[in-house]
Amino acid sequence: MIYPKSIEKEQTVGICAPSAGAGSKIEALEESEQVLRELGYRVKETASVRKDAPRSTGPKKRAKELDELIRDPEVRLVLAAAGGDFMLEMMPYVDFRHIERDPKWLCGASDPTNLLFTVTTKLDIATLYGRNGAGFALKAKRPQKDFFRIVSGDLITQRSYSRYQTFLETINDVKTYSHDVKWIADRKIDVEGRLIGGCVEVIAKLIGTGFDHTNSFIDKYQDDGIIWYLDIFNQSAYDFYMTLLQFKHAGWFRNCKAVLIGRPAFPGIEDPKLDYVKAADKALGKIPHICEMDIGHTRPAMTLINGAIARVRYEDGKGQISFKLK
Repeated sequence: MIYPKSIEKEQTVGICAPSAGAGSKIEALEESEQVLRELGYRVKETASVRKDAPRSTGPKKRAKELDELIRDPEVRLVLAAAGGDFMLEMMPYVDFRHIERDPKWLCGASDPTNLLFTVTTKLDIATLYGRNGAGFALKAKRPQKDFFRIVSGDLITQRSYSRYQTFLETINDVKTYSHDVKWIADRKIDVEGRLIGGCVEVIAKLIGTGFDHTNSFIDKYQDDGIIWYLDIFNQSAYDFYMTLLQFKHAGWFRNCKAVLIGRPAFPGIEDPKLDYVKAADKALGKIPHICEMDIGHTRPAMTLINGAIARVRYEDGKGQISFKLK
């Protein structure tokens, strides 16, 4: 596994928009950039970052703007401006040769899974999941501090939080965290393995495409074992269950040590006999799994390193995750 160099003060953080633009979040984007500058980093935006549209621009231009940052020797961390729905359109135009030539940290959340998951499984280059470019507006929050410690090379142990807020509260700019955190598993868990994952709906759309290098990744790291993490956006519990079966039938849970599952951004239960936890229990069976983790669309969210060795511990509703870059 190839790990990009840690980012240092005075180096440049690049922001591009490979999916949606951040036009509807301009205040958050500008505050985030101010936070980055206060921490000592330079910031560089590409042309389409501030577009207010589900597609920041056409797919070829999105790939070109990403490539501008990849080829810029001053940029050491590349952030996706926002999530979205249409990044898969851009993927055929990504120049993976340039990413391989000068590995740098690529980071995003939700739709940017398309790029992050592919880069790690195709090129064996570690990537970061958990935060987009407009996501640094809350200056004093622990997950933000954890993120900057990790990208600067301090691999701190991230522990489960005490309170969280829903996705709707996040997008409505609610400042409070009013819901109790309780991870859910049916046993005490202490596992170590190679971490991979992202937004579950996005990953499912990669199966069978030219960007699906998952089985070769699993085979390469079979001695380490695989720990999956899955961030649920708007799948129903039924769709989540069927997607887990799809992953299983695609061979993706071979050599699986555990599955880490975040809270759904839009929880919905059509059948009281099948909620998200029951869906995971039914589909995964004896594979150790933890639900309602601090992953993805609800806040606060942990920073996860695709490709790293992760150690995950769980007991009595709480847990932690730590990483080794090897």
